[in-house]
Amino acid sequence: MKSQRAVQSIEVGGQLLLALARHPAPMALKDLAAEAGLSASRAHPYLVSFGRLGLIEQDPASGRYALGPAAFQVGLACLVQSDPMKAATPVAEALAARTGHAVAIAVWGNFGPTVVRMIDGREPLHVSMRAGTVMSVAGTATGRAFAAVLPAKTLEQAMRGSFGELRGAAPDAAAKAAAECEQGARDWRAHGLTRAAGRPIPGVNAFSAPVLGHDGEVALTITALGPRDVFPTGWDSAPAQAVRAAAAEISRRLGYRGEHRAPSQ
Repeated sequence: MKSQRAVQSIEVGGQLLLALARHPAPMALKDLAAEAGLSASRAHPYLVSFGRLGLIEQDPASGRYALGPAAFQVGLACLVQSDPMKAATPVAEALAARTGHAVAIAVWGNFGPTVVRMIDGREPLHVSMRAGTVMSVAGTATGRAFAAVLPAKTLEQAMRGSFGELRGAAPDAAAKAAAECEQGARDWRAHGLTRAAGRPIPGVNAFSAPVLGHDGEVALTITALGPRDVFPTGWDSAPAQAVRAAAAEISRRLGYRGEHRAPSQ
């Protein structure tokens, strides 16, 4: 691929903006320059230019630097233009290629967890999941990933809806479903994942994780699944680590700044 012409000074100065974006509090010139890999004297002219553009601002009392109103407008425009599926698709495709397992992307639709993209893996997997499939909230790794982060009222409405597992179910089914959802929430808090081992699809295991947007709300879930003889279900197994990393990467692309759950130590 032919290399593209770049402007080195923009790349150098851009490190100052990225350093400010990583810090919640204003920074002194010395610290800001050091984090960007520059001397204070070299960093200062960039900051003057960024200040004229409104990308940074300097506190007159402390002399510290922070991102300015123009940077806020750029960030806001990025959030408005962000597309969760656009952010998730390349990461999901890379996850399937790297692990060899099938990968599903699901969103919370009118009837509950709904698959919007299914990427086949190298290992043959005889399942009926495809785009448009509505998943069980309590009975699947995908559903429990949503259950871990959505309000109980939202979950109950879906489970009692047209495609829900509680529609016409026996009274004790509600308690069982609630217990499954709570277990998913505990797994998410402890491990950053939910899982399914041989059910609801016999012989198929899965890990799923919610992807969070800039506001901390769930945007979608990403799920990897495969035959149980090649898909271990340990929380520190290769599939678990891969799904956890993929969810964190998509969340980062969507502007989420919080910490994703890590495995218990």
